[in-house]
Amino acid sequence: MLDPIAEMLTRIRNAQRAGHGSVVVSASRMKLAIAEILKREGFVESVETAEDGIKKDLVIGLKYRQVSLTKREPAIQEIERISKEGRRVYVKKNEVVKVKNGYGISIISTSQGLMTGLEAHKRHLGGEYICQAW
Repeated sequence: MLDPIAEMLTRIRNAQRAGHGSVVVSASRMKLAIAEILKREGFVESVETAEDGIKKDLVIGLKYRQVSLTKREPAIQEIERISKEGRRVYVKKNEVVKVKNGYGISIISTSQGLMTGLEAHKRHLGGEYICQAW
């Protein structure tokens, strides 16, 4: 896959649909920042880095909600990449919108680093609209 962020989001989505407890993706600073935001907002259980010689990986512990005694559903109902390699999407400080009426989050890359859309709105910042999750 050409877009490493899209690959990470796809791995998270597929692992949750398959009911896995965790997913391993290759590490980068951008992926780590996105995973930390997802953890802080309650969409994933844990984020850890694992080194195997030269290669660094992120181990993301997935989170589920217990619906009934035998059924559980993923904490992330949907996660999608917005700004892509071929089509970058930027938002101004007053264009940052709520995702699913406040039930989801948007992740924006600003001049002050990666943050949620709500944080960017409070700080009056715009930037590249990386992804959204709900």
